[in-house]
Amino acid sequence: MRHFPPDPAPDAEALLLARYAGGDAAAARLLAVQLAPRLFAHAVRVLGDGHEAEDVTQEALLRLWKIAPDWRAGEAKVSTWCYRVVANLCTDRLRKRRSVPLEDVAEPEDPRPDAAQQLQQRARVDALQAALQSLPDRQRQAVVLRHIEGLANPEIAQILDIGVEAVESLTARGKRGLAAVLAGQKEALGYET
Repeated sequence: MRHFPPDPAPDAEALLLARYAGGDAAAARLLAVQLAPRLFAHAVRVLGDGHEAEDVTQEALLRLWKIAPDWRAGEAKVSTWCYRVVANLCTDRLRKRRSVPLEDVAEPEDPRPDAAQQLQQRARVDALQAALQSLPDRQRQAVVLRHIEGLANPEIAQILDIGVEAVESLTARGKRGLAAVLAGQKEALGYET
């Protein structure tokens, strides 16, 4: 790959932009006269629509004026930067043309349960909590640690300072106690079995 020496001639467009940043309105007009026709022509060729090309050209020049005070001469040519902005703006407009209108997009399903489901879930939680409170303390602790917290029997045995067999017995008795308390509420809680 050949490397070419940097262009020793200063970028006339960058000089005009620097003058504009310094408050010279005539420099901005001159720069716009030089850039706008080329940017417009490029936008028309890409978009195929003169009105949209005018909007894109104006937006590109507005962006140029906004960055003028921060422009670092020598990093990029002003015209190259403007062409890049025009290309991006054209791409955005072309994407919008191909996109489906919002009215035609189906409403996404809400993953949250509806109000009736939320009420039923709340009733189930309340019924379970009441049923748990009816159990003796050790059974309640064993059932909660095993079936709600998901701990293994050896872990529960360490927590409650009892043997694994005792944990199994406590959880079995606790489950039977819960079933007996909740048996009459199946239909009200939305359970079939």
